[in-house]
Amino acid sequence: MSSSSSTPFFISTLFFLVSFCNAATRKPSYQLSVNYYAKSCPQLDQLVASVTSQQFKEAPVSAPATIRLFFHDCFVEGCDGSVLISSRPGSKELAERDADDNKELAAEAFDTINKARAVVESKCPGVVSCADILAVAARDFVHLAGGPNYAVKKGRWDGKISLASRVGSNLPRANATVDQLVKLFNSKGLTLEEMVILSGAHTIGFAHCKEFVTRLYDYKGTRQPDPYIDPRLLKALKMSCPHYGGNTDIVAPFDVTTPFSFDNAYYGNLEAKMGLLASDQALFLDPRTKVLVQKLAKEKNNFFQAFAVAMDKMGSIGVKRGTRHGERRKDCSMHMG
Repeated sequence: MSSSSSTPFFISTLFFLVSFCNAATRKPSYQLSVNYYAKSCPQLDQLVASVTSQQFKEAPVSAPATIRLFFHDCFVEGCDGSVLISSRPGSKELAERDADDNKELAAEAFDTINKARAVVESKCPGVVSCADILAVAARDFVHLAGGPNYAVKKGRWDGKISLASRVGSNLPRANATVDQLVKLFNSKGLTLEEMVILSGAHTIGFAHCKEFVTRLYDYKGTRQPDPYIDPRLLKALKMSCPHYGGNTDIVAPFDVTTPFSFDNAYYGNLEAKMGLLASDQALFLDPRTKVLVQKLAKEKNNFFQAFAVAMDKMGSIGVKRGTRHGERRKDCSMHMG
């Protein structure tokens, strides 16, 4: 990968280390490939793009919603489409998507995958997994929103397990500390640097008031606002999110400056005390992550390149292969058989 003379050394080194570690640690039989469907469904990317481009025009929220859906899928059971499964009526155990931490995943994301599944199945029946469709759709929306366009490796099978009880401990909390974030991301094979880079997905998207309301009124039990929040942002958020009894449907953008554009403004916001979640703002307050936030705030192209590499690595978490652990669903919301 080429880089200009101004490209920070740490970014170049990160690319090398991520690429080297991917090559060194993956088992050959589970290695993903950009050309996995070259013979069986060569038009896969175009088929998914026909859906994502239309969805982006009709419902722009589909972009951050689908990127978030991909993240939630990969962090629980691996990138295997398990988050797409609907709970069976009368079942004692709910599926992932019905876990408390997934109840606010936007319907537009699921609609996108269902529509793409139908189009792909009509042209390539029984060939492509829902997990791969989700990975491709997430990439499409990153690019449609103004972010990098990168090749998506494929070859994931859909998982056979989807349990709500496994969700909570595998997703970051809105008030998580950097130590907690590092521990969680490390458990998925992701580094501190990759955690900061993937957090940049918060350059688009929204959060409900309940995710940050304690920052506005009672930060860490002090009965005072978080001191690390810009007073203007604090005032605006308080107008939308009262301490008690507010509208539970109210949301605020992660990136208050360019909420609908995939760029690096998220990092500049953290420098200006304008991060929405406590876990976002914490990245600028911790010396281990602050320097990376500052570098990414200055270099959009470097952020884009690093984000593409980190998404590729995240997309390989817990990949399933073969009928023992996987399946290829015709309906993404239902297990086969």
